[in-house]
Amino acid sequence: MGAAEPIARDGANAPAAAALLEIIAQLLRESLPAGGKIVAPTLDSALDRDLGIDSLARVELQLRIERAFDVRLPGHLLATAETPRDLLRALLAGTPRGKEAPESAPVAQPEAGALRSPEGAATLIEALDWHVAHHPDRVHLILLGEGDEAEPVTYAQLRAEARAVAAGLAQRGIGAAQAVAIMLPTGRDFFRAFFGILLAGAVPVPIYPPARWAQIGEHLRRQARILDNCRATLLVTMAQGKQVARMMQGLVPTLAQVATAADLALEGAAPALPAVRASDLALLQYTSGSTGEPKGVALTHANLLANIRAMGSSLGVSSNDVFVSWLPLYHDMGLIGAWMGGLYYAFLLAVMPPTAFLARPSRWLRAMHRYAGTISSAPNFAYEICATRLDERDLEGLDLSSWRLALNGAEPVSPDTLERFAGRFARYGMRREALMPVYGLAECAVGLSFPPVGRAPVIDRIDRRALAVSGEALAARADDATALRFACCGKPLPGHELRIVGPDKRELPERHEGRIQFRGPSATSGYFRNAAATRDLFDGDWLDTGDLGYTAGGELFVTGRVKDIIIRGGQHVHPYEVEDAVGRIPGVRKGCVAVFGVPDSASGTEKVVVLAETRLPVGAGHDALRASIASAALALLGTPADEVVIAPPHAVLKTSSGKIRRAASREAYLRALARGRGPVASGAIAAFFASLLVAQLRRGARRAMQLAYGAYVWTLTALLGTVALPAALLPRWRHAALRALARTLLRASGLPVTVKGLENIPRSGATVIVTNHASYIDGPLLFALLPVRARLVAKSELAGNPVLAFVLRAAGVVFVERFDLERSAEDARRLAALAREGEALVFFAEGTFTRAPGLMPFHMGAFVTAVESGAAVIPLALRGTRSVLRGDQWLPRRAPVRVEAGTPRQAGGGDWRSAALLRENVRAEILAACGEPDVAATAIPERNPP
Repeated sequence: MGAAEPIARDGANAPAAAALLEIIAQLLRESLPAGGKIVAPTLDSALDRDLGIDSLARVELQLRIERAFDVRLPGHLLATAETPRDLLRALLAGTPRGKEAPESAPVAQPEAGALRSPEGAATLIEALDWHVAHHPDRVHLILLGEGDEAEPVTYAQLRAEARAVAAGLAQRGIGAAQAVAIMLPTGRDFFRAFFGILLAGAVPVPIYPPARWAQIGEHLRRQARILDNCRATLLVTMAQGKQVARMMQGLVPTLAQVATAADLALEGAAPALPAVRASDLALLQYTSGSTGEPKGVALTHANLLANIRAMGSSLGVSSNDVFVSWLPLYHDMGLIGAWMGGLYYAFLLAVMPPTAFLARPSRWLRAMHRYAGTISSAPNFAYEICATRLDERDLEGLDLSSWRLALNGAEPVSPDTLERFAGRFARYGMRREALMPVYGLAECAVGLSFPPVGRAPVIDRIDRRALAVSGEALAARADDATALRFACCGKPLPGHELRIVGPDKRELPERHEGRIQFRGPSATSGYFRNAAATRDLFDGDWLDTGDLGYTAGGELFVTGRVKDIIIRGGQHVHPYEVEDAVGRIPGVRKGCVAVFGVPDSASGTEKVVVLAETRLPVGAGHDALRASIASAALALLGTPADEVVIAPPHAVLKTSSGKIRRAASREAYLRALARGRGPVASGAIAAFFASLLVAQLRRGARRAMQLAYGAYVWTLTALLGTVALPAALLPRWRHAALRALARTLLRASGLPVTVKGLENIPRSGATVIVTNHASYIDGPLLFALLPVRARLVAKSELAGNPVLAFVLRAAGVVFVERFDLERSAEDARRLAALAREGEALVFFAEGTFTRAPGLMPFHMGAFVTAVESGAAVIPLALRGTRSVLRGDQWLPRRAPVRVEAGTPRQAGGGDWRSAALLRENVRAEILAACGEPDVAATAIPERNPP
């Protein structure tokens, strides 16, 4: 923290900090939309990025600070200040205006309502230390055993027990960056071992314990690849597994020690703990390893805290929440979402072993009732079990009315399961609005996209054939019984982005299916000691999830997977060894076996399908062959295959290099299933191969046409551009000539443009037109379409190219400064003067645009200009231009565009508050018409603020 520490630690500065933050909060309350959607400012909030304070708002903020504190701040401060902490530092050193105000006494932070969170923590260790310093005896965990016992653990107890473990690790020579594996069930030992490893500077590697400890030998042999890949030096396990685990040392050369948590604990020791940084590894989270090459997702303290904070912001989490979890602690939802989330936000976590839920699923719901749980998460199958399998007698007296966030993730979300769960438990107080389909993956720590809090699940009905043939997610007819249904998983978490790309790695428009990619502060840097898998993970700075989906309205709908993993009952099943073993069975064509997962509505999870080719004629030994295949699958998976399909040669789809195309085989299977009833017949897979090939050819043809269109538009633009410069030299006719060129480009491009409401724009008088900004084509489009000679207001950076600046000025563009406060204020006065002279000005109120859809907060410039000049403001919404040309792409697409102008609006007064209210009303109208999500709405109302 460096220079920030004196301010943070000196109690005498607390009143000034609190007052400063209140001034900022008041400005935000006046400026942001109604409804209390305010980001609570902290000393380390970014003024622009986090709080949305633009240059004009900074001027207003400076005035208020100087009035409130009776000081004179340096003129350059607000242009250079990045955070309120910078303002506070300058404020404390500021020149008093008049006599110096008396120093206020320190103000203690009350604990009424929700507790604060450790916003300044850079590591999980610092977060725990912060809570111990502020409320050591607060209960952090309630451990629910297999029975009805409940064991509380406070923050102070967790740290003391973890320090004892860290001392034992240090004594055994375990130090910085060494991997320590944890194979423990849910319980006190797991928590103290995990944090003890962190305190020792080592890296925890959770691996799941055996379902039965009697089978630990076989289980460990399956985990040997993980232990070897991470180079584990020590394994923490149960007493009953120690002897067997020591036998693993022959398979894992680095594994020098096996111990229990009790073995490691040195009570009363005061170890010299190493310094741990935000960039240090905090977790290796393995996504596979029992078959195939293990992939350990490397996550730093910074990655984990970024994800926890983003999820907490999106969900409105506070210390008043109660999380009830049965999720395994080797899984990201249970480990990071539940435990680490609780550690950070100080909400109570009531946690039970997964076996407790599986043995009696009603225990989950009973715990929600008993502890008035507000949050819980589970894979889809758990909700399905509760919706369909529980006896009414197990639910007597149940009250779920406190449950506000029921997250459904980690496997495909079934719309039917959501409906069944909501329907069954409505009588027990369960609100449909609490159900939240979410999406995430280990490579993003845990969470990536969440829907808005308090919105009932949104289900999209899609035409099955259109999705299969063209990849378009078109709405199905109301009477279409074959329609596909997908649950909406919401928008990316704050600070994160996602996109959908086609096979050519180009971003696709909305409602087109492709691969889901993401980036953000939670993203892993790669897989531990697996360079090949890491290369496959990245596409530039984007990470490929291996999942398929599409976006609509800026929100994500997951449709399937490209990657081969099968998720069954929350467990990961990997196909590689099964395919190899089945291929060695006499009668099966070697190398011609595909294992994949398909949705199973009856169980709410996926079922495992084994597709195997044979040359045996139909009926000749097929039953015996099917039995042999089923036996081989059971031996390797530990669970039976749900269906074994015997198919003729060439039914299993492959790449040109001979690799199994599991996703394509899965698609063919599902299409065959959709044509009939019951299991797929042996010949059905091959029958659909031709139609699948035709669909791929059609998609290829569409991509070629898109490339040709993009090349045509740029060629046309270049030709017309050669005429633009001479036209700009015509003193009298240049504006008309340039406008004619813009209209020619628009007509020749063939863009389907719909225009509405342009008659609302006055033909004379002071007018300010405010519009959203989504693409590079927005300016030329409005220049060609607006019925008046309007002047576009553009950022001064565009004037850097002399030739371009000359043409733009000829077209009437007004350049304004965004960063220099003095020049920005002068530009604001100049714009107001132009408006008073009767000029029509066009403002892109967001100031810029991004590749991701969404209406950003509006800057104040247009509205201050309108207030000072008395001009009418015309809201104008652009819809569809982002799909034509996104921010990070240069090849345009042909897509429908809509331009819609609203009715003129006037400010209700001449002050800042009137301008802010005008901005709110104009933005609301544009938001309703532009068809994009409100990215400013990721800021949520504070829940019980301190």
